Amino acid sequence: MSDNKPIVLLAEQLSPATVAALGPDFEIRQTDGADRSQLLEAIADVDAILVRSATQVDAEAIAAAKNLKVIARAGVGLDNVDIKAATQAGVMVVNAPTSNIISAAELTVGHIVSLARRIPAANASLKNGEWKRSSFTGVELFEKKAGIIGLGRIGALVAARLQGFGMEIVAYDPYVTPARAAQLGVTLLTLDELLAEADFITIHMPKTPETLGMLGKDAFTKMKKSAYVVNVARGGLVDQDALYEALKDEEIAGAGIDVFVKEPSTDLPFFEFENVTVTPHLGASTDEAQEKAGVSVAKSVRLALAGELVPDAVNVAGGVIDENVRPGIPLIEKLGRIFNALTSGSLTSIDVEVAGEIASLDVKALELSALKGVFMDVVSDQVSYVNAPVLAEQRGVATRLITTPDSPEYRNQLTIKGSTNEGTQLAVAGTLTGPKQIEKLVGINGHEIEIPISDHMIVVRYADRPGVVGSLGNVLGEQGVNIAGMQVSRDEKKAEALAVINIDSALPQGVLDVVGAAIGASVAREINLAD
Repeated sequence: MSDNKPIVLLAEQLSPATVAALGPDFEIRQTDGADRSQLLEAIADVDAILVRSATQVDAEAIAAAKNLKVIARAGVGLDNVDIKAATQAGVMVVNAPTSNIISAAELTVGHIVSLARRIPAANASLKNGEWKRSSFTGVELFEKKAGIIGLGRIGALVAARLQGFGMEIVAYDPYVTPARAAQLGVTLLTLDELLAEADFITIHMPKTPETLGMLGKDAFTKMKKSAYVVNVARGGLVDQDALYEALKDEEIAGAGIDVFVKEPSTDLPFFEFENVTVTPHLGASTDEAQEKAGVSVAKSVRLALAGELVPDAVNVAGGVIDENVRPGIPLIEKLGRIFNALTSGSLTSIDVEVAGEIASLDVKALELSALKGVFMDVVSDQVSYVNAPVLAEQRGVATRLITTPDSPEYRNQLTIKGSTNEGTQLAVAGTLTGPKQIEKLVGINGHEIEIPISDHMIVVRYADRPGVVGSLGNVLGEQGVNIAGMQVSRDEKKAEALAVINIDSALPQGVLDVVGAAIGASVAREINLAD
């Protein structure tokens, strides 16, 4: 029995720290994910599954998991997860993209030092009973030039570590600005310049059609004959056949390779060379990296099952959320719920507008949060950041994210606009004000207001005339409802007014009808954000 706790399935061996990071709020089950029949049986009723690399979470497994909300891979690669099938099923996929970056950077440096000082060959020789000091003369790293292809997180860590050896660092990365490179103490070059100048070349690029075979025959011919090549990133970035030819023809001095086109690989032609160091994909194989990966995805599972935004989700707008954007996430989710409470008819379109200073940043998370808020009180299933867009698509609701730097009234303003099949339109706007970043409702359908968003609110629209505010106070008082605040916005052209009232608690049943009737309201809605 689960006692209504969400069920988390550990399909592979994970550390005690991973289980501890999940906490006591889940029922934890275990299975052997590599055993297909066990997996399909065990996954049937779980809310989340945690895997490493041995478990294949494909379309069949996803279809068998009727309650599945999140797939967590305790590592970086996702070759064993069908991301497309997961997205179609509204299942979030998360991984641990930064768990192994230090381990990978340190392994890179290890290969470079091993190549420079010929440590593996000397070790094998001595253990074979030979004392051949003169056969293993190496080179110093001091004042040599290291060329880093790909100056991302791992590349930057490698640069910092190699600077400790007194090396000059150059890099090629078309997406890094000279200012960022200068911060890292790195000189940016073209790829051809780097290949021609560097003594040690290490590649840290994603595997794409453009980067596949990036270091191939042409690249090797441009390198110094004294150059060493290292790849601990992705198999295939270095053309293995071309590498063999370059080593055989002594076009380069040696290579350190941790990743291969096909794995496992134990007898590739270039393994025969003494000036090659190879390791069996050890980039993430440290106790610390494994621990970080497990703990990281456990935290992501907690967030996902709570319906929160998960920065490491790969099939929604994950990644690092700018600190200036983050406060708007709960605000616009509440605006979405307010928008839904005021909507009549079926939605046909939703526009999420972000205006002001943050419009220049990545604000995709705000669109997801808005959709989550809109659908949260519409469907019976839990709404998350991954299935909210799916819910919109299933309902034929067109969605757009619109950004503009222009925000005349506020530093930043978030607005949700929509149209219904009845031809009606609705717009709800909000902002954050003051040092405490108070969430405020600042507009409803063109009515300008400024009132803090609270758990319980009433929105009424009525013909503008004297005495209505007093009547509202009287009728709510008679019903035992305490008013915490009120804002009234008048539209003189339409002789119409709109009032937003903060109240201390939810209205007793039937009171909203009494309120609406007392003032002849054309619209009377209660908004309950407490749940």
